[in-house]
Amino acid sequence: MKIAFIGSHGVGKTTLCYELAARLKRQDRTVDLVMEVARSCPLPINRDTTIDAQAWILHTQVAQEIAAQARGDVIVCDRSVLDNYAYLVHATGRRASYDALVAEWVASYHRLIKVPVLDPPSFDGTRDTSTQFQREIDRLIDTLAAEFGVACVTLDPAHRDGWVDDVLRASGLPLAPPQISLF
Repeated sequence: MKIAFIGSHGVGKTTLCYELAARLKRQDRTVDLVMEVARSCPLPINRDTTIDAQAWILHTQVAQEIAAQARGDVIVCDRSVLDNYAYLVHATGRRASYDALVAEWVASYHRLIKVPVLDPPSFDGTRDTSTQFQREIDRLIDTLAAEFGVACVTLDPAHRDGWVDDVLRASGLPLAPPQISLF
């Protein structure tokens, strides 16, 4: 099973990845994380990105997901090819060859979980802090999901404390370990 958190930058995807992985580990599941690859890209990202940078990010994302599938029965991804592609489209427009890659690869996710924008992005050494850019990417992700016919579970902004439970329910996973708690 492969679950990916999608959304613009600065919305809490990384935090949710760790929280979900911890819950799944407590259920005695073998979990592997695919962390956001853009942070390790040797080329410009954010609003300064290029087609080469985004190609590197997309291909690295796919490669890391393939490797993770060999290591775990549940893969939790901090991004997917869909939201990574949104940054490419924002910078350079749609590309037929990448449309085909994204359309094929996006079918490999068991569940895509859309994390909504709640707050402006904060600077962390990498993340772009433009609220306008953050919202443009968010809208573009929604547009691409609709155009690719991708079903996404969008988390309820008013229910942030229950997001991990919502992800577990949406993925058909139990909320708690099957064993009886001793404490």
